[in-house]
Parts: sequence; C-alpha cells; structure tokens
Amino acid sequence: MKLLKMLSDLCFVLGFVSIAAALVLWAVSGGQGTPEEIAHAERFGIFIGLWAPTFFILSNRFDRYAKKASS
Repeated sequence: MKLLKMLSDLCFVLGFVSIAAALVLWAVSGGQGTPEEIAHAERFGIFIGLWAPTFFILSNRFDRYAKKASS
C-alpha cells in the first residue's frame, strides 16, 4: 500500500518534470542549427512532452489501487 502511494506520487512529479523537460529541450535547441536540426529538436520536445499524460494516468491508477488496498 505504501509502495503504491509512493509510486503514485513519483509518477505525478514525473509528469510535471516531463512537461518542463520538453519546454527546456525545445527552447535550448530549437533556435540553433540547420532546419533539420531545428525540426528534430521540435519533434524530440513533443516526444518528451507526450510522456506527461502517461505519468499522470499511472499516478491516478496507483492512487486508486492504494486506496483500494487500504480499505
């Protein structure tokens, strides 16, 4: 039960870290280099940003399982 709550909290934090990392990656590498490098940086930022919903969903599921296990 405690492990599930810890995993829930970790996934919740990782969701926000994913959003921040996507913004930083896009801002840092987005304006430099050739058009291909700029496009790659943009796609990579979007890829990292797509992790956020997955982490938030996992956080929700782990939280539900923790509540179910405690009752």
